[in-house]
Amino acid sequence: MRRIVVVGASAAGLAAAETLRRQGYDGTLTLVGDEPLAPYDRPPLSKQVLAAEWEPDRLALRTPDDLVGLDLDLRLGVAATDLRLTDAAVELADGSTVPYDGLIVATGVRPRRLPGEGGHVLRTLDDAVRLRDRLTPGRRLVVVGAGFLGAEAAAVAWRLGCEVTLLEPAPVPLAHAVGTEVGEVLTRAHLERGVNLRCGATVAEVTGDGVRLADGELVEADEVLVAVGSRPNTDWLQGSGLTVGDGVVCDEYCQAARNVYAAGDVARWYNPLFGVPMRIEHRTNAAEQGMAAARNLLAPDARKPFAPVPYFWSDQYDMKIQAYGYLRGHDEVAVVEGDLGERRFVAAYRTGDRLTGALAIGMPPKAIRQWRQAIASGVNWREAVGAAEVAN
Repeated sequence: MRRIVVVGASAAGLAAAETLRRQGYDGTLTLVGDEPLAPYDRPPLSKQVLAAEWEPDRLALRTPDDLVGLDLDLRLGVAATDLRLTDAAVELADGSTVPYDGLIVATGVRPRRLPGEGGHVLRTLDDAVRLRDRLTPGRRLVVVGAGFLGAEAAAVAWRLGCEVTLLEPAPVPLAHAVGTEVGEVLTRAHLERGVNLRCGATVAEVTGDGVRLADGELVEADEVLVAVGSRPNTDWLQGSGLTVGDGVVCDEYCQAARNVYAAGDVARWYNPLFGVPMRIEHRTNAAEQGMAAARNLLAPDARKPFAPVPYFWSDQYDMKIQAYGYLRGHDEVAVVEGDLGERRFVAAYRTGDRLTGALAIGMPPKAIRQWRQAIASGVNWREAVGAAEVAN
């Protein structure tokens, strides 16, 4: 294998490239990225960058010298436009063709948009800087979507002195992911600070004056942020022969086809720890999966299933939210430590008869870390919750 191409120059793609070199691969290594910038970190975009606490140069994942040391054929500012599996080649937007012996797809996601003109999204550094420059005291900001990204941006805008309206179609924000009880805790954090959180509000379009709801009401705003989820960047793979369905469909090894692997937000793989296919849009998973895909590509006879306990975090107002596991589709939530009303607790999640997740707000890291091991061990629900009740 003398030529490996990694398409996607963010956290997953960079982790894959670094792992290939660490594992001794000394052939041609091409790293393709559609943004002109060197790989940078995205989670701070909705937090420190939007709040003007960090300058953009703090986001760089590696120094220029680090990248030089990887001896990359670095193709930045040019998107991949087609994959030819039969020819083992990737076509780029500049008209060039890059052949490969091994390929890792790490093209991430792009924001979903709404009908109409205008409105910000928040995915790239340019997006964050553009919105940051508009968030001056007294400005009216409407955030469409009260998921983690929308909630983080709303919290930052409130702190900057903006008048914030947060619109969410569901009855309780994030209930589908973290449960109604925890969703209500997050709801109260917004309301107590004067954020105008409106649940059950469906936005039909973005207008020059704000947003228009499905019932015809106009919610006026100076700026609109659309945070209604994302779509995997798989358009360039249509007709390639890869199976695409809410991401690049992979097996437990992150393999999508012979000598083709996927990693990060774009990868939908079978996680044997939970027994379900999943696609995870979290920073930690991107790096871990990039490393796993690279190792499996290089050593096909010694492949290992990628079976992580997913981890994510969020900062909203004075709350630090941390979670391990796969919370979606859970059957039950139980507070196993602390108190919901004080916004200081650990909640455990049951799917079937096993512990599948844990979430903490306002707790020290050690309070949630012990649950990670229990999830990884496939502990029975009654055993896990019973042990917590004895401990408390």
